[in-house]
Amino acid sequence: MLMHNPPHPGAILRELCLEPLGLSVTEAARALGVSRKTLSSLVNGRAGVSPEMATRLSIAFGTSAESWMNQQTVYDLWRGANAFRRESRALVELRGSHRPACRPVDRVSPPWRRSTRP
Repeated sequence: MLMHNPPHPGAILRELCLEPLGLSVTEAARALGVSRKTLSSLVNGRAGVSPEMATRLSIAFGTSAESWMNQQTVYDLWRGANAFRRESRALVELRGSHRPACRPVDRVSPPWRRSTRP
């Protein structure tokens, strides 16, 4: 289940990493080996966490790259789902209520094994 309105990973970076250590964006950018503009865009929510940035953050702050990528994924999914909900009012359900949504994969036989008898 997705968190309701999760924070942008940049906000987490600012509030849980930079501020407690008293680091400015300029100092942190220098330590991470990225430009000030790149880190500022992330911290201010204008850019997302890339795999490379997640690795840099994990090394610098003793976290995991996966945690940074997961935060970005949760944020992106929540935003995408909300945008889709607003636009999906005109969509119609494609399947009827009497049929299952999908045929289970383990029950699907390859075409050459299917019976041709009526």
